[in-house]
Amino acid sequence: MSRKHPVIAVTGSSGAGTTTVKRAFENIFRREHITAAVVEGDSMHSLDRMAFRAAVAEAAKKGNHSFSHFGPEANHFDKIEETFKTYGETGTCKRRFYIHSDAEAKELNARLGTNLSPGQFTPWEDIPTGSDLLFYEGLHGMVKTDTVNAAKHVDLSIGVVPIVNLEWIQKIHRDQSERGYSAEATVDTILRRMPDYINYLTPQFSRTDINFQRVSTVDTSNPFIARDIPTPDESFVVVRFRNPRGVDFPYYLSMIHNSFMSRPNTIVVPGGKMNLALELILTPIMHDMIENRNK
Repeated sequence: MSRKHPVIAVTGSSGAGTTTVKRAFENIFRREHITAAVVEGDSMHSLDRMAFRAAVAEAAKKGNHSFSHFGPEANHFDKIEETFKTYGETGTCKRRFYIHSDAEAKELNARLGTNLSPGQFTPWEDIPTGSDLLFYEGLHGMVKTDTVNAAKHVDLSIGVVPIVNLEWIQKIHRDQSERGYSAEATVDTILRRMPDYINYLTPQFSRTDINFQRVSTVDTSNPFIARDIPTPDESFVVVRFRNPRGVDFPYYLSMIHNSFMSRPNTIVVPGGKMNLALELILTPIMHDMIENRNK
């Protein structure tokens, strides 16, 4: 961990909603004039799209039907730790981008002078100088194994963890609308990822400083036939603080209508107030982080 060069990690499963938290941070960064060096979790995969598909097929031939993007075989866990450690010590590090779409390919190729396609990685490059902090958003921001401990280099960690049925609904609908996958293909992916989800994703949320867990108030008992995603107004968000010392719960309760505390370290807010809760909770943390950095 580093006071001079802090590292923030937002971690969550595919389709969990980490982008919502990322946007809240972006709003705070813009409003508070904070320059963040952004590292995307997908850039830390060890295989591009074609290589990953080949590896899945090869693993299946050998009887392994659980090869997934969530496991160590398909990720550079060591590079995540190295990136956090290096930035914390020096205020700089290397990064690359994973290209998700044609639009991203066009933008990055124009900037880098490359001719890359969706599913490929850009070359590693130094991050721009003069950043105030490192911001990571992706699958494994708090990963810890027998040989890797990225979590110990993180100054603020946020977990985004909808209840699992809701997470699956969000992923199925996102994959259909944005990536053109069938519901059946997404379900196959969910099943294939389950061992790595249990072993590498879930443990991270016991290490995060704050978890945001969306809980629906409508029937999601069969997520594989759900016609739509429950709306924010059809849900609550459970906000759990690992260390509640110094957390101003009375202020949050007064500012967020219909919120309540369910445990001494947990506040529950209406789903439609999640963005408000994010900014109320994160803005003072950012103030303190930047003030400590400048001392």
